[in-house]
Amino acid sequence: MRPIWSGSISFSLINIPISLYPATRREELKFHLLRQDDLSPINYRRVAEADAKEVPWENIVKGYEYEKGKFVALRDEDFRRADVEATQSIDVTEFVPLEEIDPMFFDKPYYLEPRKRGAKAYALLREALQRTGKVGIAKVVIKTRQHLAAVKPEQNALVLELMHFAEELVKPSSLKIPGSLDTGARELEMAVELIKRMSGRWEPEKYADDYRHALKELIQKKIELGGKPPPEGPPPPKHPPTKVIDLVSVLKESLEHTGHGFAAKAAKKRPHKKAA
Repeated sequence: MRPIWSGSISFSLINIPISLYPATRREELKFHLLRQDDLSPINYRRVAEADAKEVPWENIVKGYEYEKGKFVALRDEDFRRADVEATQSIDVTEFVPLEEIDPMFFDKPYYLEPRKRGAKAYALLREALQRTGKVGIAKVVIKTRQHLAAVKPEQNALVLELMHFAEELVKPSSLKIPGSLDTGARELEMAVELIKRMSGRWEPEKYADDYRHALKELIQKKIELGGKPPPEGPPPPKHPPTKVIDLVSVLKESLEHTGHGFAAKAAKKRPHKKAA
């Protein structure tokens, strides 16, 4: 696997040469636009709005629309001039406890591999982060865009996880979200019990992209049938929203499905009244 970026991690006077590799993999199913009658592929044409003429790649530049219909062109050298040093450096400005960072800020992880003469400093940073429980907060420019990022240990590797800037996160204040409501002690107790019964250890291997696998299976069946659609299976079950008045009954039914007899368990917790 080839690195997508090479540079260095720097903090204080320490500089560690590294290479950046994707830590995730997602194989997207690629589709082409076809003419329905004969499945002839439809090609894309790069056409200028001004005269409807096709434009070759060498004559295409990136532009920023600063007013409606008005653009300023930016070339590769403009992007390099914007921040020359940051394009090749993961500049750690401070170290913070990982537990203090809201998971909403994390976006995409990358593996960091030490380059020549960087192994010892790489291992030293990894061990120090593991011992302190902290991550390095840095800024890095990748593909003409600056990112906030965290350098953190993951097993025996260092991971650079790209993050969102605070100004990028949309606050939920514009949404119609309920505040504290009088849910009722009984409903809350049943909901907590249901969560406890459905709780387990985090095992990511248990989960798969069911939609992608089903789509690939359907594509394979259509190939085997010469492009004809395979027979339809049963429709997926519908899950209507729970009505407020049915909340207790739905919780009780859910608890029965998870077993252990919640009603009997709750009865044991209630103190018995003494006979008069």
